[in-house]
Amino acid sequence: MKLTPKQFQITQFVHRYDQEHGFSPTLDEIAAELGVSKVTIFEHMKAMEKKGAVVRVFHKARSVELAPELLRDFADASALPLVGTIAAGKPIEAVETPDSIDIAALFAAPQQTYVLKVRGNSMIDEQIRDGDYVIVEKRNTALNGETVVALLPDGEATLKKFYREEGRIRLQPANPDMAPIYVARCEIQGVVVGVMRRY
Repeated sequence: MKLTPKQFQITQFVHRYDQEHGFSPTLDEIAAELGVSKVTIFEHMKAMEKKGAVVRVFHKARSVELAPELLRDFADASALPLVGTIAAGKPIEAVETPDSIDIAALFAAPQQTYVLKVRGNSMIDEQIRDGDYVIVEKRNTALNGETVVALLPDGEATLKKFYREEGRIRLQPANPDMAPIYVARCEIQGVVVGVMRRY
């Protein structure tokens, strides 16, 4: 099934929304998420119906359903086999207990999540290294001590621990060789909820 990048984005949002809410989003909600007009989404929906990617019930607000083939693809893409437990301390008997783990569900959050590739080693004491992938919950507020994606006044984004202090914000690296960044304000773009590393 050949979908355009924008159509694939739509299927991802519809699937995620359905997983979180138990029902599909409206065309208005899809349009708001993708930052386009409802008319544009309507045109995409017509094209996706022709391709067999979605099924819609007309005259119903929440009528978008993904085709069974796409649902299977989403399930296969986010699930990995979980085959047991391995000791990282005292050795234990290796016992296989076949199961699977859904990566998307593991990092599920109340808000939308996205992934960023890390460049640099400012967060190594938090076990976040250059080349790692951080899973970020999209939100614009953070508690002291949370690791955030912060947009600085100069337009640069950085990954740091967030601390609100009297009259300023401290963005603290988790690396003793690096100094904190102090700003009067910054825009929180998300909070880290997980880390993935590929060897």
